[in-house]
Amino acid sequence: MCGIIGCVSHRDVSNILLEGIKKLEYRGYDSCGISVVNDSKIITKKGAGRVDDVDKLLNFEEMKGHTGIAHTRWATMGRPIDKNAHPFYSEAQNFSIVHNGIIENYLELKEGLIQGGVEFSSDTDSEVIVHLIAEAFNGDLLEAMLKVIPKLRGAYALCVLHNQSKEIIGARNGSPLLVGIGVNENFLASDVSAFVSSTKKVIYLNDFEIAKISDKVEVFDFSGNLVEKKIEVVDWDITQAQKQGYKHFMIKEIMEQKKVVEEQLKVKFDFAVIPKQVHIVACGGAGFAGVLGEYLIEEISKIPCRFYHGSEFRYRNPLLREGDLVIAISQSGETADTLAAVRKAKEKGVKTLSIINVMGSTIARESDEVVYTRAGPEISVASTKAFLAQVISMYQVAFALKGEEFRLDDFQDIIDKLLSLNNKIRELAEKYYLAQNFIYIARNRNYAIALEGALKLKEIAYIHAEAYHAGELKHGPLALVCEEMPTFAICPRDEFYDKTFSNIEEVKARGGKVIVLATSGDEKIKHIADDVIYIPKVDCLFYPLLETIPVHLFAYHIANLKEIDVDFPRNLAKSCTVE
Repeated sequence: MCGIIGCVSHRDVSNILLEGIKKLEYRGYDSCGISVVNDSKIITKKGAGRVDDVDKLLNFEEMKGHTGIAHTRWATMGRPIDKNAHPFYSEAQNFSIVHNGIIENYLELKEGLIQGGVEFSSDTDSEVIVHLIAEAFNGDLLEAMLKVIPKLRGAYALCVLHNQSKEIIGARNGSPLLVGIGVNENFLASDVSAFVSSTKKVIYLNDFEIAKISDKVEVFDFSGNLVEKKIEVVDWDITQAQKQGYKHFMIKEIMEQKKVVEEQLKVKFDFAVIPKQVHIVACGGAGFAGVLGEYLIEEISKIPCRFYHGSEFRYRNPLLREGDLVIAISQSGETADTLAAVRKAKEKGVKTLSIINVMGSTIARESDEVVYTRAGPEISVASTKAFLAQVISMYQVAFALKGEEFRLDDFQDIIDKLLSLNNKIRELAEKYYLAQNFIYIARNRNYAIALEGALKLKEIAYIHAEAYHAGELKHGPLALVCEEMPTFAICPRDEFYDKTFSNIEEVKARGGKVIVLATSGDEKIKHIADDVIYIPKVDCLFYPLLETIPVHLFAYHIANLKEIDVDFPRNLAKSCTVE
């Protein structure tokens, strides 16, 4: 979940590395640091905090050198304090490493190193790697890496440099790492965004591969054998990953959704063989798109479907049979739990299809088939436009399994109307942003969006919010209802309207305040709602598509009013590459 970058260049690399970790902050922002080789010495600066804040204190750009590595951290082991920031260096300060992942056997490795006289400077698992490299080194950095890798158990993407060398060695097992090939310079990074302003030529490393970059690039397997790799060209520009005048990436990405819908509707799903049963696997917000998919696939295609949280899938020994299909949904394509589910399905001989937003990602490469969503680069940790693309993909899958094509008539006008709610929802947020708790309720397919709305309030506004099937209120959650705990009810004019309306009345009878997401023209709802957000009238089946933008805007404006760093909420990262 951390972000790493390495660069060997004809120019000074400090600014390249600094800009790289700024682009990678969505992967973690607890601390950061840079190491460069200068006159046969490794110079390292690092500290706890956001990249800009640490840079102001330490002035990264004054570091001179043509070879360097950098890191921005999401803490998995060891508190986010200065001493636990990467890079880590050996006692003689002649080696430096950055690491993304978890070394599961670090305690036994650390104990052995301590017995050998090594003194540790941090509380992390990552530091063992640099001391092992120093211990194994005998004049060849690649050879040292090959000796150390078999000792490591867990997930890692790592880069190491030596003070006497103009090369960087990177290794991958379970965490993303790719190579950028530039003009008189080469890169290693967790994500193409770290170097796309310098080059669009990319080599995607697989697990159990090592890259050696200097004035050239070589890739090896973990036995030291050369591996032929294909050079690919990424198809997006750095301007897509910039705010372009918006206060936050999140609101920019919400406002881009008209284009996202237009592009996503061009995507085709084609099933030559119709599965007997569908299993959907995903995590976080992508999981709620999967929850919706479960409803839609059974309702539209009449094929049995079940959703699983990625973190639970392989541990429950799912009943997968010949003729089934496992669909994995992930924005990054690197989500560790979802990747493990794909691998589990393939072990059982079940066909896999991934729905991914990032080209060339691990899940995409390891699945039998992949369909890419058209959301484009998404920087904010809280997913919005990628989530909407995933929601649309669930409709596309459901209709394709029936042998039909999904269509959404007048979508441009619909999205315009939804985005025009921005000012109304901002005013509503001013009324509710001091609330400490929220309940979200909905029925059937709308429940997936209630889950998403509650998640957004939790992750970016730090408000405790829970989503319930509206009919389940009376079985316990109704005890929570009071004037201080507002309810956000999703109640469009669909086949569940009357039942959901009655559930809202139950809340009002107990003194609760209610915001209702309702269909335009519904005057009846005003009699029981404290506030109403109206969305356009469409076919009942399609209301979840329309509900996503309002719940995202509501969470965004509440978080913004609370002066929270919306794009980088505490304790979270965009790409979850550890279990």
